[in-house]
Amino acid sequence: MVSISCDLVENDSMNKTAVKEIEESALVEIYLNSPLDEPRGFCLDIKGYKFSANVERGLQAHTCYSYQGEIAVDQGFDFAQLANQEFYLPNFDICMHAEKDQETAELVLRACDKSALQQFILGDDGKIYLKADTNLCVTVSEDNSREGGGGTPVHLIRNISMQKCSDNLSLYQIWTARSN
Repeated sequence: MVSISCDLVENDSMNKTAVKEIEESALVEIYLNSPLDEPRGFCLDIKGYKFSANVERGLQAHTCYSYQGEIAVDQGFDFAQLANQEFYLPNFDICMHAEKDQETAELVLRACDKSALQQFILGDDGKIYLKADTNLCVTVSEDNSREGGGGTPVHLIRNISMQKCSDNLSLYQIWTARSN
C-alpha cells in the first residue's frame, strides 16, 4: 500500500516522489490517520453501500473497505484529480463539495464544476483544507461511532464536517491518500 500527501504551497503542486509511486489513473482511498475506535480505519465514503450508495446523502467517515482486498467504489477517489484540488469519485462522476465556507458545513456530493466549494487541498500535514478558507478542515466528528449495516465485525460510521483547523483536533483532521 502506498501513502501520499500533497504540498500546501503557493502553486499547490503534488509531491513529485509520491506522484511517481501511484499511477495517474489509480484510485485512492482517503483515510483518517488515527483509527479512533475502528482498527480497520475510517475512510471518506458515500453514504449507502458500494454501487448502491446514494450521492444525494453526502459523505461520511466509514470503516475503510480496503481490508477486503481493494478500494471500494464508494471510497475510491481519482488520484490525479487531487493535484487539481478536486476530490473526484469517478465511479459516480461526482465531486466532494462543502455546503458553505463556514464551520460545521456538511460535505455533500455535486456534479464537478470547479467551484470554490469543490476545491480542497490535501496538505503535507495531512489536513484537507477548503481552498476558499484554509482555516477550515475536513473533520471527523468527535462523537462516538455508530454501527453501520454490515461487516464482521460491524462497520462503524462517524459524521464529517468542515471545522476550524486545529492541532487540538489532529486525531480527527489528519488524512492520507493511499492506493491498494
